[in-house]
Amino acid sequence: MIKFIDLFAGTGGIRLSLEQACENLGVKTKCVFSSEIDKNACLSYDLNFGVDPYSDIRMIDSLPDFNFLLAGFPCQSFSYAGKRKGFGDTRGTLFFEVERILNDKRPKYFLLENVRGLITHDKGRTYDTIKTKLEDLGYSVDYLLLNTSNFDVPQNRVRIYILGVLEKSIKLTLNSNLGAADTHKFKLNTVNKQLSLFDTSTISVTASRTPKVVKDILEVNPDKKYQCSKDFVLRLRKVVGNDLSQLNGYRLIDYRGGKSIHSWELGVKGDCTSNEVEFMNLLIANRRKKIFGIHQDGKSLTREQIETFYHANNFEEVTSSLLSKGYLSCNERKFNPVCGNMSFEVFKFLDPDGISITLTASDANRLGVVQNNMPRRITPRECARLQGYPDSYKLINNDNAVYKQMGNGVSVPVVKRVLTDFIENNYE
Repeated sequence: MIKFIDLFAGTGGIRLSLEQACENLGVKTKCVFSSEIDKNACLSYDLNFGVDPYSDIRMIDSLPDFNFLLAGFPCQSFSYAGKRKGFGDTRGTLFFEVERILNDKRPKYFLLENVRGLITHDKGRTYDTIKTKLEDLGYSVDYLLLNTSNFDVPQNRVRIYILGVLEKSIKLTLNSNLGAADTHKFKLNTVNKQLSLFDTSTISVTASRTPKVVKDILEVNPDKKYQCSKDFVLRLRKVVGNDLSQLNGYRLIDYRGGKSIHSWELGVKGDCTSNEVEFMNLLIANRRKKIFGIHQDGKSLTREQIETFYHANNFEEVTSSLLSKGYLSCNERKFNPVCGNMSFEVFKFLDPDGISITLTASDANRLGVVQNNMPRRITPRECARLQGYPDSYKLINNDNAVYKQMGNGVSVPVVKRVLTDFIENNYE
């Protein structure tokens, strides 16, 4: 039997994944301890597993015996990383609590989940610190970098999964796979990639079946409260016309060009003339050019610089109007756009035939879709589906909390596949 503890448990995604994997493998499981400090996440955990995991793991001194540790520990800076031959001290980080418990209880197996940046943080020294500490405890360690979109869940989400076995060489048959970085590449891969019968990649779909896309996870009759406001819809129609499906794949963002809609096009701070819109769009498109400097987010430009790409003979009239409306700023005779992206009800309209961008705790509530020609925000249930949670998983009656939880959570089918491979090859 696998007796496990579930640390930094969130809403229980890793626990659910382990239980699903073990059920399929015919392995019995028992959760002997759970810990989570976020009270709303604890409500979700209790609703689904009948256990309130509320506790601060830093205050826990005594734990029951177990043989498998699960932890989606938060990523914190390793302030000492880089000293002593490139390895650091984990004290002061929450990983230290994992290290402490592994040292005290010596479980046979563990799974740790974190953001992909852990592998490159501090030029790789952070992961080296973690790996060295785990190996010093007697564990054989390996990791996988996997993209959720490769597991029939339509979200671009790359995470690291660190696995370990005590006093025995670890074996994994899965391979890391970063998958498609965006919807465009995902579509190309779907069309062009023919999977070999002998393919050992992590992709879980077959050549005879099209993987799930955003439209596959949409609710049929979502509550009207998720619809965009009438004023916002009118402003969107002003830009794209009556066929609002033209919004598919667009970002609403002020400091980027490309497939974007900006506040001045929507008239968020006041309606703009065609010349004013042209001016702002050209400014956004040109201010990152190397001839004007190498600033990553662009630089402020003088009138002389702007007139190299804005050729209408109305510079003073247009800039004066844009300054008065608040779309443009001028400091020391240099002009820069004033960005106000948080004012948009939706900051990204997902392509129904593609994959979602990565869900985050701060922005999941402002992802949108166009359904039946009506723009709306995605629902909490749709967020859960974008993480691969089954519809049988119960959501608490607090939308903002669920958006945050799913943005922080794990993709259940990915963790399930990782654990299935791990258990098949290592559990005894």
